[in-house]
Amino acid sequence: MTDIGITWGPIRSVLERLSFSTIKDVVGLAGVDLRKLAHLDQKFSGGASKGQLMTAIDSTIGDMDGVQFQRLLRIVTEELLRRNPTFLDILQDSLSRLGWNYSNGTLLPIDLLDPYELEELPEESKGDLVKAASRLRDGDLSGAVSAACAAVDSVTSRVYEERKLGDPGSASFQEKVCCAIRADGVVPVLESDLAAIGWQPNDIKPFRENLTGSINQAAYIMQKLRSDMGDVHGTKPILRPLVFDSVKWATLIVRLLRKD
Repeated sequence: MTDIGITWGPIRSVLERLSFSTIKDVVGLAGVDLRKLAHLDQKFSGGASKGQLMTAIDSTIGDMDGVQFQRLLRIVTEELLRRNPTFLDILQDSLSRLGWNYSNGTLLPIDLLDPYELEELPEESKGDLVKAASRLRDGDLSGAVSAACAAVDSVTSRVYEERKLGDPGSASFQEKVCCAIRADGVVPVLESDLAAIGWQPNDIKPFRENLTGSINQAAYIMQKLRSDMGDVHGTKPILRPLVFDSVKWATLIVRLLRKD
C-alpha cells in the first residue's frame, strides 16, 4: 500500500497559503504542541518568516507516531477546507499525482476507491465503503472485510424490503447477494443494454453466466473471510490481496444494486 506520509507535501503546500497566525491555529487544532513554536512570531521587522514556521512544523511532525500523524493529516485537511472550500480542487490535483485522493473526510489511495465512482453509489453504502478502504490502508484486514460486507448488507437489505423477499437476517451473506441480484432484475437490464450496443445472444449468454457466477463466488469469499478471519491486523502477504479484492467486489455489487 502507498505510504500515507507522502500526502503531507500537498497538504503542506495548501496550508502555507494561510496567514502565519492561522497556520499556527490549524496545526494546534491538529495536535502540534504550540509551545514548540512559541519562539516563532511574525513581526513587522525581524520576526520569523512563514518558511521558518513551516520548517519548524515539519520538525515537530517528525516526532509524531503513526496514529498522531494520520490524525494530524485528517484534521489539517478538514480545517483547510472548512476555511476555504476552493482549496479542494488544488488539493485533489496535487494528491492525485501521488496516487491519493480526499473523499468523505478521508485520505484514500486512488487505486482502491475512486472518489468519482463513490459519488455514484447508494448513500447507505458510502460510509462503509470509505471505512473499508481506510481500514485496509491502515492494515486492519478483518475490519476492512467487515465494513465491505456491511456496505453490501445495506443495499441487499433494502432490496429485500422493497421486493418483499422476507427476513434478510435469515439468509447467509452469499444468499442475500444472489437473491437481491435476481430479484432486482439487474442481469436482464444488463443483457438489454449489451444487446442495444450490438452484442449477439451467443456472446451475451456466456457473459451473463460468468458474471452471475463470479458474483456468487465473490460473495462466498467475502462471507468466509468475514466469519473466519478473526482479528487480523497488520501486513499479511496472502490475505491482503483477497481483502483488497473484497472491497472492489463490494463496490461492484453495490453499484449493480443502486437505485437509479
